[in-house]
Amino acid sequence: MKLYYVILLLIILSSTSVFAQKSLFNGKDLKGWHVDVPAMDSKPDTVNPFVVRNGMLVSLGTPGGHLITDKIYKNYQLTVQYRFAGKPGNCGVLVHSSTPRVLYGMFPKSLEVQMQHKDAGDFWCIEEDITVPDMVSRRGPKENWGVNGDKLRRIKNLTDDSEKPVGEWNTMIIQCLNNEVKVWVNGALVNYGTNCTASSGQIALQAEGSEVEFKQLDLKPIKALSKS
Repeated sequence: MKLYYVILLLIILSSTSVFAQKSLFNGKDLKGWHVDVPAMDSKPDTVNPFVVRNGMLVSLGTPGGHLITDKIYKNYQLTVQYRFAGKPGNCGVLVHSSTPRVLYGMFPKSLEVQMQHKDAGDFWCIEEDITVPDMVSRRGPKENWGVNGDKLRRIKNLTDDSEKPVGEWNTMIIQCLNNEVKVWVNGALVNYGTNCTASSGQIALQAEGSEVEFKQLDLKPIKALSKS
């Protein structure tokens, strides 16, 4: 009888886990997302840099802008599978995104998790901030830290050798729990910060000069998990 209840509990837990995880991309269209591309303000016929192609979500890179979730999320694990379609370049995933266009008339208030080739996992502070170990060595002189303009907004990751060769798929996992953010690239912990000035917000993908393909954007609530 005890074995029966153990098996039943495992089935329930398994079902709950599967049910809790969902994809932010349905493989068909951009439902659940909206585009914020400044160039479209004056020229509505401007090419949308975010398209669906062969079942993948693609950031064409130009014109510059963001694809932003309609919903706000808190305490989650986001799994992203991506690759640069041609030559390596720049892109990013923005978490805790809120007010649009607060930086340079394009970037929303957020914490960027960098995807730029060889820099995957860097943090970029965009009107939000975060604390990491060895902050001075990874960010620069404290008197120059800041979250806008020409301040030191970049926080270097822990390793630059976690990415796969261009053309191969990378898996990035971003875990946001309360005011902590952890990032893994292909299984390696590449960044970890605490005391983030935001703990919830929208999720955004960038169009920032390079074509990037996404085939997985899965989100799973983790507020019931331990911080350890």
